Amino acid sequence: MSAATLMRGFSVHVAEIRGIRTEYWLGGEGPPVVLVHGLGGAAVNFTELAPLLARRHRVLVPDLPGHGGTAPLARVAGVGDLAEHVGAVAERERMLPGTVLGYSMGGLVALRLAVDRPAAVRGLALVAPAGIVSTTKRARAWVRIVGVLRPARAVSRFRHSIARRRTLRRLAFGYWGAADPGALSSEAVLGFLEGPPRHTDVESAGWALVGDDPRQDLDRLECPTVLVWGARDRLVPLEDGFEYARRLRCPIRMVGGAGHLLLAEEPAACAELLGTFLDRVREVDELPLDAELLGQLGRQGTDA
Repeated sequence: MSAATLMRGFSVHVAEIRGIRTEYWLGGEGPPVVLVHGLGGAAVNFTELAPLLARRHRVLVPDLPGHGGTAPLARVAGVGDLAEHVGAVAERERMLPGTVLGYSMGGLVALRLAVDRPAAVRGLALVAPAGIVSTTKRARAWVRIVGVLRPARAVSRFRHSIARRRTLRRLAFGYWGAADPGALSSEAVLGFLEGPPRHTDVESAGWALVGDDPRQDLDRLECPTVLVWGARDRLVPLEDGFEYARRLRCPIRMVGGAGHLLLAEEPAACAELLGTFLDRVREVDELPLDAELLGQLGRQGTDA
């Protein structure tokens, strides 16, 4: 199974956007939802979740610049540059205004898009978003390892063997990623390992990530927002989720038994939580409310 066959019901597109070759996936019909993957990931990371959301929504999943099939930007001054590119892809496919879902570093990208272009983002779903622990010395060391040694590329050489064998899944995704790596489906494993061989510039995004502390801008967010977190996440700790929820004054929904790879560990549970939020965004969007009231609806207390 290759990347081209992973996203069931989706079609892959390639276009020159903002001067660079950009690859993205489209599937489903309904209200628009844009999915943004994390650092070192690719669109096919959503191979389990995207088809579930596409049952009721039009779903766009781009490869970020320097990741997967998308060429790198000439310069990445900050996460906002990645967000601007995601916005350009979404505009090309008439997916804005719409809801944006960001996973891990993609959460910070989605957040920047919502803050910089509030009229374009009607709802914001942040799944284990980076941005708080990402500013620590440990995170900087991680970026150096990922950018220089590129361990995911080495591991991905054995992706088909890893997909077939539970023991190898534990070696590849244990401790940092999945609470139970052996339970990941073969498709999910390939979804996480098909991207790295095609990456051209992960390091620039990594340094943009560790240089961006979103906490000072969270009170600028105007749209309805929800946080979704794996209760056993070791890479981006749950404490970060509580701080995000407190500062955003938005609900946090936890997926029990899941780690950082929750969108592949528990795709049905994630889809159910996100579906409820997407329904709420659609209901709010259909009402003639002003921006101030929309912001109030997006900040309805922390629900642990």
